[in-house]
Amino acid sequence: MNKKIAILRGINVGGKRKILMADLRVLCEKLGWKEIKTYIQSGNVIFKAEASNSELENVLEKAILNTFEFDVPVIVRAAEELKQCVEINPFFKSEEDINHLHLTFLKEKPTKENIEEILSYNYEPDQFKIDKKDVYIYCEGKYHQSKLTNNFFEKKLKTGATTRNWKTVLKLVELSG
Repeated sequence: MNKKIAILRGINVGGKRKILMADLRVLCEKLGWKEIKTYIQSGNVIFKAEASNSELENVLEKAILNTFEFDVPVIVRAAEELKQCVEINPFFKSEEDINHLHLTFLKEKPTKENIEEILSYNYEPDQFKIDKKDVYIYCEGKYHQSKLTNNFFEKKLKTGATTRNWKTVLKLVELSG
């Protein structure tokens, strides 16, 4: 079985769309997933399963809707994919950078036209680089003050997105190793 990471968008924020991680683990067990671990309340699940990433996304989204009665977008990556993201982050040069770094996961690879359009804007001092279905972000200040939000990338790239800070990304790689 392949090790995977499911990244949920927008749960347990401001008391809305609340899902306890224990309940999420039970739900994933019912789906037949193995070796399930969750990490922090933002909805990160490490597990083993055989299906494709997109199949796993659809199955978990439907299971959450049926169980908790609200929509939660889910993005799944193979553990090896996430490890490669860490290795190629263009903004990670030293531990000093870690608090400025974020990774936005895209549901689908954006079109060339949408990438060209988004690159025509200037967002300084914040910076980003798009690589396939990932967006590497460097925020000079706090992420919540940046224009480089999930909504921004979803609107401009016309695909679903969710973001994790670099500390969380590193921990997910460690837990999935």
